Amino acid sequence: MRASFVFSEVINGLRRNVTMTIAMILTTAISVGLLGGGLLAVRMIDKMQDTYQDQVEVVVFMTDDVSANDTDCSSDPCAGIKSSLKAVQGVEQVTFENRQEAYENFNKVFQSQPELRDVARPEAMPASLRVKLSDQARFSQIQAQFQGKPGVDSVVDQAEYLQQMFSVLGGVRNGAFVIALVQAMAALLLISNTIQLSAFTRRTETGIMRLVGATRWYTQLPFLLEAVVSGLVGAVLGIGGLIIAKLAFLDSVLGPLSRTGVIPAVEWGDIAFVSPILLAISMAIAAVTGYVTLRLYVRL
Repeated sequence: MRASFVFSEVINGLRRNVTMTIAMILTTAISVGLLGGGLLAVRMIDKMQDTYQDQVEVVVFMTDDVSANDTDCSSDPCAGIKSSLKAVQGVEQVTFENRQEAYENFNKVFQSQPELRDVARPEAMPASLRVKLSDQARFSQIQAQFQGKPGVDSVVDQAEYLQQMFSVLGGVRNGAFVIALVQAMAALLLISNTIQLSAFTRRTETGIMRLVGATRWYTQLPFLLEAVVSGLVGAVLGIGGLIIAKLAFLDSVLGPLSRTGVIPAVEWGDIAFVSPILLAISMAIAAVTGYVTLRLYVRL
């Protein structure tokens, strides 16, 4: 089999159906970009879960009078509550955070949002007892035991807020996957139609090749390679879109939150990790679609 002939047929086929080829490449690029965005969201969620899993605490917020008058939790009712918390089974550590420390932590988290920092005041921050549990399921026990006690304003489980945040991110991820699936279906149809049209326009050439002894595989290979090349180019464009999105959007919008440790950054290593997956999926889908189309709908 002459490789030069096969490659020339591939190039000619792409040029003859240039509009459909461009449409197929763009559709593939969009679906690959959305799939890549979903995979990056999965990696971000996994990193956040690993980061926050060991930092999740139960927070016992003190009332205003305790927050204002007891800066080191040395007197009742704060000292008594702290002592009772330490005695609860499953409690690993209890740390007191006064108003000034809460205000400093607030400024650290929202250092990229000066409009919030300018409004906040130390006297608006409640003091709290931060409880580290060996088993987060014991939160209900602590809430039932300490909610409503003198000096306690509320008992909050940080895991609930994290779960809500992960649910939102999961929804974004699922939405990207759904749209990517729809785009992938469109790309499959375009690949199939392009191959059928290309085979129809070259039916005389392939017929002559079969008459002089060319195998069916030899005559079908150029059409199969056309689909693979289109899928490859579309995947490369989709990965390029992810790179542009990182430079133009993610680094500028999510960068401040990433620097404060609120959310993990999308690193170049993440894009490098998902890129081979996207290339392999795109080429495999194009190859399988092309092969099935040739076997079922095209007689060469």
